Amino acid sequence: MIYHGIRMKLREGITSQQIDEALDCLKDQGRAIPAVKSFIFGREYNSDFDWSAVFTLEDLDAYWEYLIHPVHVTSERIGFPLIEKFESFDISDTPHPELGAKIAELQKRHYEADPGLAELLSGLDSHTGSSALAHKS
Repeated sequence: MIYHGIRMKLREGITSQQIDEALDCLKDQGRAIPAVKSFIFGREYNSDFDWSAVFTLEDLDAYWEYLIHPVHVTSERIGFPLIEKFESFDISDTPHPELGAKIAELQKRHYEADPGLAELLSGLDSHTGSSALAHKS
């Protein structure tokens, strides 16, 4: 299993309607994407991030399905302009020496296939973690 996590700090000055739309999109990722086996989403406490989510994906094929699913892409398009600070990370309970590189390659393919999405990522004030490594390579 791969546990794909994201952490977000929202920009100042966005409306509650914008926040609600972005958060609904995140919840929809867990509910609507067949590759997601389970998920948790909620407010993050006692840190510099506002919201976090973790999506459970069975393998790299499921990870790719998740990345390119229209619900995920819509969530990125709506959410990235509202985010000041973004971090992504991946945890696996299956040892695989090349897993990190393979995940980064999937992320890279995702960005290369959608230059508009890559441009939105470039607009983040802070972007760290597995998706940032793929985006910068």
